[in-house]
Amino acid sequence: MTDLLVGVLVGFLVVVACVVALLRDTLAAAVVFAAYSLGMAILWVVLRAPDVALTEAAVGAGVTTSLFLVAIVKTGRPVGGASFVRDVRLRSLVGAGAVALALGLTIPALPAAGDPSAPAFQRVSPYYLDRAVADFGTENVVTAVLAGYRAFDTFGEVTVVFAAGVAVLVVFRKEVL
Repeated sequence: MTDLLVGVLVGFLVVVACVVALLRDTLAAAVVFAAYSLGMAILWVVLRAPDVALTEAAVGAGVTTSLFLVAIVKTGRPVGGASFVRDVRLRSLVGAGAVALALGLTIPALPAAGDPSAPAFQRVSPYYLDRAVADFGTENVVTAVLAGYRAFDTFGEVTVVFAAGVAVLVVFRKEVL
């Protein structure tokens, strides 16, 4: 069931990404991009990465969409003309297809989501469970993993969310004044 859901979500993301790339209307592209970010957040939840899902929802769907909308209001929206781009360059299409094919060829090498024989469950998880309390002096293993073993990653996520929040405050503060 999870594999089917992941397949459906990835298919949705591919279609939405193509629509965003081909839309000429900036407002429509911003709204469809917000749907893409929401789809990515849902995919991260399905893949059991709630911290990444929250960051994607906050930064991708929330902050980025807000900044796009403010930029559209400030610069104006093109009126008239075709809704979709009609002159897609063949070289660009072939290049994007080659990258997608190369990435797709790596999928069979990945373990299934939640597979107990995956390397993360065989080596990494037992190490964290056995050593977290001794290495960091905390009784909470999740805290030890996030603040200790993955500290740089967690710091990077916090920095991205903080920078996005500051950018929104700067943009919207200029709007009020």
